[in-house]
Amino acid sequence: VHGDNNSLTNPFFIKNMSSSIKIPPFYYIHVLDCNTNVTRLEIGPQTFIRQDNEKVSSGEKPLQMVVIPPRQYCEIADPVVKDAKGQVQFDKYGQAVIQHGEFQIRFSEQYSDPFPLYPSEKLQKQPTPLEVVEQNKALKLEALRDFKDEKGEQVRAGEEWLFIGQGTYYPRVEVLVKEQIIAYTIGEQKALKLRATRDLVDSLGIKRKTGEEWLVRQTGPYLPSVYEEVSQVLEPYIITSSYALHLRASKNFSDIYGIERKAGEEWLVTENMASHHILDIYEEYVALVERIVLDQRQYCVILDPADPKTGANKLGAKELRKGELSFFLKPGERLEDEMSKDVYVLSTEEALLLRAKEHVIIDKADGTKEEHQPGDKWMVYGPCIYIPPVEVDVVERRQRIPLDKNEGVYVRDTRTGLVRTVMGITYMLEPHEELYQLDLPDVVEKQLALNSASQNSNRDKTRVVTYRCPFNTAVQVYDYKSKKSRVVFGPELVILQPEEQFTVTALSGKTPKIPGIVHTLFVSMGPEFSTDEIVVETTDHARLKLRLSYNWYFRVTNKGDYDEAQKIFNVRDFIGDMCNTMAAKVRSAVASVPFESFHKSSAKLIRKSIFGVDAKGKIGDEYLFTQNNLIINNVDIQSITPVDNNTRISLQKSVTLAIERTTRNQEDKATRQAEKQEQEARGELERQAIEDKAKAEQLKKRLIELKAESNEIQNSGLAIAEAKGRAEADEIQASARVSLAEYRAKAQKVEREAQIEAKIKKQEAEIKYQEDLSQIELHRQKELAEIEAEKYRDMIDAIGQQTLVAISQAGPESQVQLLKALGLSGFIMTDGNNPINLFGAGQGLSLIHI
Repeated sequence: VHGDNNSLTNPFFIKNMSSSIKIPPFYYIHVLDCNTNVTRLEIGPQTFIRQDNEKVSSGEKPLQMVVIPPRQYCEIADPVVKDAKGQVQFDKYGQAVIQHGEFQIRFSEQYSDPFPLYPSEKLQKQPTPLEVVEQNKALKLEALRDFKDEKGEQVRAGEEWLFIGQGTYYPRVEVLVKEQIIAYTIGEQKALKLRATRDLVDSLGIKRKTGEEWLVRQTGPYLPSVYEEVSQVLEPYIITSSYALHLRASKNFSDIYGIERKAGEEWLVTENMASHHILDIYEEYVALVERIVLDQRQYCVILDPADPKTGANKLGAKELRKGELSFFLKPGERLEDEMSKDVYVLSTEEALLLRAKEHVIIDKADGTKEEHQPGDKWMVYGPCIYIPPVEVDVVERRQRIPLDKNEGVYVRDTRTGLVRTVMGITYMLEPHEELYQLDLPDVVEKQLALNSASQNSNRDKTRVVTYRCPFNTAVQVYDYKSKKSRVVFGPELVILQPEEQFTVTALSGKTPKIPGIVHTLFVSMGPEFSTDEIVVETTDHARLKLRLSYNWYFRVTNKGDYDEAQKIFNVRDFIGDMCNTMAAKVRSAVASVPFESFHKSSAKLIRKSIFGVDAKGKIGDEYLFTQNNLIINNVDIQSITPVDNNTRISLQKSVTLAIERTTRNQEDKATRQAEKQEQEARGELERQAIEDKAKAEQLKKRLIELKAESNEIQNSGLAIAEAKGRAEADEIQASARVSLAEYRAKAQKVEREAQIEAKIKKQEAEIKYQEDLSQIELHRQKELAEIEAEKYRDMIDAIGQQTLVAISQAGPESQVQLLKALGLSGFIMTDGNNPINLFGAGQGLSLIHI
């Protein structure tokens, strides 16, 4: 590793300020001679004395040499030139010869020892571990310039090759590592699709041209060469019994099954050929074909079926296939209607209408044959199971139509175009018949929907139209074929024939009447009411709005008479015609009288104008419209409203005066009645007051008597109660004194007993306290003794037996040594005041041995 120039703590990096530099081992400096301008290398260990004409160009501190650890390398820029023996070459000036612009890679095997960098040399790349290429991996290398490799072979610039593992790659300055290539693992049922980027020979020894593609199917790792490019990792198509693979050839080739295929040819790969398939180079995936399974009640028609001999499609042909069967559609084949079909299972009430598309001969159930030309129609009746041939189309499936007595259908003969009604039977259409749809106007459809019990507006137009004519009504039906109409009186069920249509009556409605408001299929025979509003004007020009209600009905004496029945519908809007006629009569009558006369006898005037008068001056009972036998037998005046403002004001004034007079009369009558009731109430009140006073006097008398009796009873009772109270009080006081004395004695006894008991408990508590205190003190002394004994025991154990013996012998031994030093066998020291026991002293001296 290169030296650290910024280290200040290394003891070797000490600079001598007096131009001396200490260079430690494995360190170096560059010294520039300013006189010769030559830079030289100084290597430690040494103490370098810098001359005045020299300058250290490598920096203030020595540089550490480059150390390459084992299995590592570094890159040097502008390296020095060395001879065959590895010695550095110098020029005539003593300067190391430099390879300018060159790079040199140095390995740990060549430079096991640290080495310095000569002047102008640069550490381009720090020591780096050598790259280890694992197995199934490779390095893609490219020559940057011409050179000769280790085998002496010439390598041209731009050439590429692989360094295949397992091994250690030693880099060269002439070679560039472009990328690392990892081998592709080809699993079971997989393949690699390769493409040649230039002419080459593949791993199997086959020559490949530039751009050629091929597959590698061998399982295991595969490392593509330099000029092999992996286009795709191909996954297999799994082929089962339910699916087949539809392929197409893009070029003439021989497939993996050894079959020659031509460009554009299509085929199927089924499970009989392989369980899986990987697309080859010249194979194109078209689709995954599902197996078609037909059960015993299914069939299908194949369009453009393939010829089993040649394999070519028979264009325009059809083929019928019946179940039970399973197969794959071959290329070019199609299913009619893109689906399989169920066979026709016909019951006794069903049939099929068939039509021949081309000449066909049908085998019948009785063994005979039936021939049909294109366009022929016939029917097959149930019960049976029928599968139509490819030459026959099924037009429709028909069922017998059950019809009630009042139900029917419209049937048209397709040969003649005639339409007829079939009712009350169970009917099956013939091959040349079809149901006819009868269209009706929208207004008729709406009325039929209102009349229908289900209120369903979606009417089946093939069903016979029926209409329930209500009670006391008439319905007119027109036959366009015979150009006649018929009238049906209710209650009755109207059945509409194919050529018939209902007559829609448009009547005036609302008040006042507006034409075309009401649309109906029937006309009520009455009696009915119709209300209208008209404006009339009197001779004095008073304009009034009248609201009149007419009671009318149709008079039909013989419903079987065609002319009389048709007469009802002679006037389409008979309501509007009736109201207009009546309005004209009323206007003419009112215009001949003044307002006051009309106001006094309006009802008589209107009835007279409508019904007329006979020779005797009597108003008639009815009015007849001869054109349609409509009769008005009554008129009701519901309201009369002035239209002119002055007339309305005059009418309001007269009405107001009448109301005021009536109100004033009613107020006077009510006032008199109130005064009468007030006088009667006052008399009743005075009479009641007199009766109440009399009763009060009687009650006062009774109260005084009761008070006297009460006072008498109170006085006598008070004296008796006072005497009894005093006696009882004395008795109670005596008893209380006796009880008090007894209670005091008991209290004193209880108090003395409590004091004695308290003293006893106090003494017992003090005794118990002293006993507990003694026990605690005894326990404390015992524990202290045990602690002290334990302490001495631990001290003795810590000091040891030999140490104690040595301590005990230390005094006498020191005395013996002292005596030996003084030359004495023994001595006794005394102060002269105390007597000496010679027996004891002698015995002590006898114990000392010198």
